[in-house]
Order: sequence, then structure tokens, then C-alpha cells
Amino acid sequence: MAHAIEVKGLTKVYPPAGKASKPLRAVDGLDFAVSEGEVFGFLGPNGAGKTTTIRMLTGLARPTAGNAHVLGLDVGGAITQIKRRIGVVPETSNLYDELSACDNLVFAMQLYGVPRAERRPRAEQLLARFGLAEKRDAPFATLSRGMKRALTIAAALAHRPQLVFLDEPTTGLDVMSARNLRRMISGLREEGVTVFLTTHYLEEAERLCDRVAIIVQGRLVALDTVNGLKGSIPRKPSIEVILADEQGATETRRIENDDVAAAVYTALAGAAGRRVLAINTIRPSLEDVFVQLTGLSAQAMLQEKGGKG
Repeated sequence: MAHAIEVKGLTKVYPPAGKASKPLRAVDGLDFAVSEGEVFGFLGPNGAGKTTTIRMLTGLARPTAGNAHVLGLDVGGAITQIKRRIGVVPETSNLYDELSACDNLVFAMQLYGVPRAERRPRAEQLLARFGLAEKRDAPFATLSRGMKRALTIAAALAHRPQLVFLDEPTTGLDVMSARNLRRMISGLREEGVTVFLTTHYLEEAERLCDRVAIIVQGRLVALDTVNGLKGSIPRKPSIEVILADEQGATETRRIENDDVAAAVYTALAGAAGRRVLAINTIRPSLEDVFVQLTGLSAQAMLQEKGGKG
């Protein structure tokens, strides 16, 4: 399968901020590739180098060393051509408060050179797709946070890009808005669009991503499918047993054992006349992998983001 992104030795070093400080190696020799049509998760703590990597891949920052190809083009010499074929959704929206939802989309298409005759019909299609048809004439500033995120993604898709960078797309959204955006991201994969996703929500990455890269202090520490990463955790098999007594009160027990059958036997032997409501096999989660590799829990990640994700 062809690569939408190919990175080798990618490095970014920032000069010292003052006389007493040292150069900051924000990205340190990254090697990875993203296949066409996949949803690729790029995870790590704050300050790990995620945003710097995106800035280099989208032409907003120059690498100090190494190289990167996006859609087969070298970011060092063909960034103008690359920008015509990618969409970028920053963590903070870049749309215009005073323009209506529809006019923001039309303006985005104008910037990307979409033929005039296609702009309005394409804008109407995007508004309908993202559930914003009734807000077509509403100024961007008046939209809810979820609607703003949806419109920002719609604007990034206005010119039908082959590759979309999504930087924290569901940060700060309510449950329903976040769910709708995740559904949209899954829809992009079905259309063959490659998605490069950063998120602080590990469950979101586990649900959406075909593969996940974890970066810590500018270095790649893991890269695999979600199942591959979860399978790398050295952990005993365990089961969860949910019991209920005659009054309906429930109790959950978790038992670890190298022999799953033995664990089940132990759980049933300890039921003491109570009904067994469920027996579930417990497997490591992406959060377990992340904690082991970074020493940082999902909750700590959210706190780093000010509780917004």
C-alpha cells in the first residue's frame, strides 16, 4: 500500500530562548509511515512534539534534520503543492467570526482554487453532511462549540483533500458533539481519506485508529495497531465476575490467573450461592499501554489540558 506520509530522521531543534537556556530538541529523529486511507493516531503527553511534527508536515515549520514526504512530495521543496492536497484542522479554529457558516466554506474553497461554479453547491453539501444546514446563514461566532468544530472540519474538507490533519478535534466538546465528530472521522476513512489524528482521549484513539504511534520527549516509543500495542503488555489473563445476592445487590470480582479456566473455576467456587450475572475476560487497554510507556495516566493527560481533553 502506498504511503500518504513517510518520515525519516525528522528532527526539530529550537535555539535557546535565553542566555541560560539550552537548545530545545522538540522532535528527535522520528521514523514512521502512514498508509493511504488509514486513521493514524499520534499520541503523547503535552510537550512531546506532536504539534511540532504536524507543523513540519504541513509546512508551518522547517525540519532541522531528516526529511518527510507527504502524498509523495518532499515537504522541503513542494510544500505549495502539498497544501493544495491536504486539509488541516487546528486545535483552535481558524475560521472567521463575522462570516456565516456557508460563507466560511465558500471562502475556504476560494483560497484553495475550487472553481466558482462548484463552491456554493459544495458548501451546501458539507453543511448538510455535518448537520449545519439550518445554521447556513448564522455567523460563525454565534455557533455552539460543537458546531464550530464541525464547521472547521468541513472547511478543511472543502477542497476534497486526500489527507486531513486533525489536532485534538473533540477537545472541550459535550458527549453528543464528540460522538458526532467521531462518526464523521470514521466516515472519512470509508471515503478513502487518510486521517492523521492527535488526541488526549485514549478511548477515542482506541476506537478510531487503525494504528497508533506514541511519542515521548520527541522520540517515537511505540508504533503498532491498537491490538498489537495492547498485546505487548506483559500481564496475566484476568476475568471479571459480576455476582448478585437474593436482594439484587451486585458485587464485581476481578481474578488474575495464567489459566483462564482456573480463574473462572475460582470465581464460581467463591460465588457462595449468589447468581452469576456475567463473566468477562479483561484485556489490556490502550490506556494501560500508554501508562506503561509514558508513566502518565489518561487522567493526568486531561489535567495537562486544563480538564478539556
